[in-house]
Amino acid sequence: MTTRPPVVASLPMTRPNPFDPPAELTRLRRSQPISRMAYPDGHTGWLVTTHALARAVLADPRFSARSELTHRPLFENELQARAPEPAPPGMFLTMDPPDHTRYRRLLTGQFTVRRMRQLTARIEQVTTGHLDAMEQHGPPVDLVDAFARPIPAMVICELLGVPYADRQRFQRDVTTLMDTWSTVEQAMAAITDIGAYLAELVAAKHAAPTDDLLSGLAGGGELTDEELTNIAFLLLGAGLDTTTHMLALGTFALLSHPGQLAVLRESDDPAVTERAVEELLRYLSIVMATVRTATEDVELDGQLVRAGESVTISLAAANRDEERFADPGTLDLRRSAAGHVAFGHGIHQCLGQQLARIEMQVAYPALARRFPALHLAIDPEEVPVKHNVLIHGVHELPVGW
Repeated sequence: MTTRPPVVASLPMTRPNPFDPPAELTRLRRSQPISRMAYPDGHTGWLVTTHALARAVLADPRFSARSELTHRPLFENELQARAPEPAPPGMFLTMDPPDHTRYRRLLTGQFTVRRMRQLTARIEQVTTGHLDAMEQHGPPVDLVDAFARPIPAMVICELLGVPYADRQRFQRDVTTLMDTWSTVEQAMAAITDIGAYLAELVAAKHAAPTDDLLSGLAGGGELTDEELTNIAFLLLGAGLDTTTHMLALGTFALLSHPGQLAVLRESDDPAVTERAVEELLRYLSIVMATVRTATEDVELDGQLVRAGESVTISLAAANRDEERFADPGTLDLRRSAAGHVAFGHGIHQCLGQQLARIEMQVAYPALARRFPALHLAIDPEEVPVKHNVLIHGVHELPVGW
């Protein structure tokens, strides 16, 4: 076992540009793949930056996802600085087996091939509707408000079975919650209102079930109303923020690489679109990092990770690992990006990844073909990029055509 390495002062966050991970992560991956790292709550844990180590930690049952054990690598607001607590019923993302297994099994049964096919047709309709609205409005528009945010929001409404009459209220609160300019007070008010609405929606699904995921879960009789409400909230958060930022930042990346945008626009081969989406997921790594905590002493790449120590897995660094991907700093939509960890790995790998893929496979080419002259309406350096957050993206993306 080797001598413990020096401590990295904090999770590196300074990016050289909107698309590449922090340069310090690249340096660490090449010279010190597992590093000691200081966390903002005073904890000293670890940071891993290679593809192999990322997959190893995420697949190892000795590393826990439980929220009460986790030390956050970054405080984005004062709420995150509070002492972590156990996940409430239904919030399975930060649970371990057997609780995680139970919830995951019930949800997996709802993500059926039939439902995905139904949602694909609806995503195509929703995407066309927003492209029509953009064309009628005329340039310039903010692509986040006009396209990247409303499409995933409508898909979540379809998935959960939110009635049409309620969608304006629902999307208003969702927009406030996900808007990066919102204050903590505004976000908390939106959380309260969404929670109250979802509780009402669960009661409505019991009384009059429809053909949607929430009705399917409610009809099974295995979950309490509290669990159902929290699951709905979790699906909302997991499926909306990330896809919104992928659509916006992915479009920014394509506009910055016109040759790659042409590949997507000019091909009608579904396989080309599928590879393009996987490459954008790898290249951008919207979710920069995730965390696991050792439940017992574990030797990892010659270092002893002691029980109770948190390990931050840099997904952004892992997806740019030269040992796994040739020329990883180049956006190449024709490459096979199979094996990327943008959706995580192991038992906690993103449950809704197939739905997210469908949204992107529909939205990117539809946007590129409807507006072949699409371009940034401001200089690239003026695009307001999110900083010091674990879910990367842009605040706005003004475009013209």
